[in-house]
Amino acid sequence: MSSKSSNPSKSAARAAKTAELRAQQERAERRRRMLMIGGVAGVLIVVLGGIIGFSIWQQSEDDERLAAAASKNSDYGITIGPDDADHQVVVYEDFICSHCGDFEAATHEELEDLAEEGTVQVEYRPFNLLGNVSIPNAFAVVLKESGPTVAKAYHDLLFEAQGEFFESEPDSDRLVELAVEAGGEESAVRPGIEDGAQQSWVEGATEEAADAGVSSTPTVLLDGERFEAGPQDLLDAVG
Repeated sequence: MSSKSSNPSKSAARAAKTAELRAQQERAERRRRMLMIGGVAGVLIVVLGGIIGFSIWQQSEDDERLAAAASKNSDYGITIGPDDADHQVVVYEDFICSHCGDFEAATHEELEDLAEEGTVQVEYRPFNLLGNVSIPNAFAVVLKESGPTVAKAYHDLLFEAQGEFFESEPDSDRLVELAVEAGGEESAVRPGIEDGAQQSWVEGATEEAADAGVSSTPTVLLDGERFEAGPQDLLDAVG
């Protein structure tokens, strides 16, 4: 009688034990999953932290290279304004870059006025970023043959005519026409524009920009530091 009555008790005990073991296994599985998720999250945090840290370091390195390049006189560009001006601005640009065109349209007259007042010195450093060699070659020819004053006027005219260049690359006659409008002598500038005489200048300017870490245009520096705000912000900062 007693043995029969013990069987249900043993069955209940086994069932309870089985349930407890299953609960323990489930708790262990949950802990394992949480540890796995935590480990993956930890790895992701480390990886993301490394990426962010590297990006910050790389940006700092790029800014140092750019500031070092801007602090030196360049053989590839034109400068307006006195050496003892309150502010120094350096602009790396490409004649067929639409953003450069917008920047020039918004700033060049005001910067010229400030340069004449002695408030700011501006150095324009055009180079070949977007694959057009003929326009910077023509600019370099005018700079060599006609001097910096005419070259600055030519620089401005090239940007004013930029819309034409989006439709088709300018031929030599158009580049010569603009050079004469800027004040150059046709007989002096036509041969070099037609023959690509200053291609080595263009290559040197492009290499110098690359060495400075310039990868987009316009790249603007104000008093040796990269300036990433808008054109009006720049004018407010130097005016």
